[in-house]
Amino acid sequence: MVAPPGSIVAAIPMPALLIGADERISEANPEALAILGQAIEDRHYITVLRQPQTLEAVEAALRGKGPGSAMYLSNDGRQDTSFRVTARPMTGFGILVCFEDETHRAHAEQMRRDFVANVSHELKTPLTALIGFIDTLRGPAKDDAAAREKFLGIMEAEAHRMNRLVKDLLSLSRVEAQERVRPTERLDLAGLIREVVRALGPLAETAEVEIAPELTEGATEIIGDKDQLRQVLVNLIENAVKYSGAGAVARVSLTGPAYEPKVRGQGVRIRVSDTGPGINPVHIPRLTERFYRIDTHRSRQRGGTGLGLAIVKHIVNRHRGRLFVESTPGEGTEFTVVLPAG
Repeated sequence: MVAPPGSIVAAIPMPALLIGADERISEANPEALAILGQAIEDRHYITVLRQPQTLEAVEAALRGKGPGSAMYLSNDGRQDTSFRVTARPMTGFGILVCFEDETHRAHAEQMRRDFVANVSHELKTPLTALIGFIDTLRGPAKDDAAAREKFLGIMEAEAHRMNRLVKDLLSLSRVEAQERVRPTERLDLAGLIREVVRALGPLAETAEVEIAPELTEGATEIIGDKDQLRQVLVNLIENAVKYSGAGAVARVSLTGPAYEPKVRGQGVRIRVSDTGPGINPVHIPRLTERFYRIDTHRSRQRGGTGLGLAIVKHIVNRHRGRLFVESTPGEGTEFTVVLPAG
């Protein structure tokens, strides 16, 4: 039966159930019913738990071999879930089985493994190229001036690529470390946007892309970290310039302050849009993941490390803001950053 309101099982703040001496489930709290099903009362525990490791843990407790422990894997309809199951004897009642949710811990561990694998891969490619060119310059191309000049140019590009990657990794680490520290500096956001647009002018000219700022006259003051917000603007505008193609227009606008429901108060909106090829909707939810690229080869050709939008996301989070992406294939992409005005 389902645990009565006053029972110990019902009071446990995690999925829990009680298995009696007859090896049937005598009580289960609502959290346990949510992951195991509603019709588990009075059923033998083997028909409910099923997973071998979990059954071994329960059997060990039932046979008086001490507390048992195992992992229980499930799915809540949105994602895979992981629970640490413990089975402990309760004298006179049976076996108490508790499920501790370790899904977030498992995801964090998977993210760590993926991060290490991605960094290793990103560094291995240029390092392999450098080692190969060094061997060639010491051997077959030792006296070939033309080949030497060509290889040195490629080696320089690969070294710069590694340097950008290391700088972005350090930047991401600093931003993550500061994410819970609220900025205190007052700055003129409109003036900062103008500075960044001027600084990226030569890049836009080379790419044959027009940067069109749409800013009102005067200052727009907010509280923020000037260097980090400059990094946000550089990343977004640079991406619009690099990936929209020759002849495109990258528009940068600033509106507000005005009431913004997304930040529950007065806020400002920075919009960076382009008239480029746009992004397939399937990619949009993953754009801010570390090392996620829509076109890996194209991104590397343009000096991308795959970390820029991850850095943007963490900076916006630190400023208690919101980041939105809208795109229509063939019509362009728009990034919107909403920041609190005070």
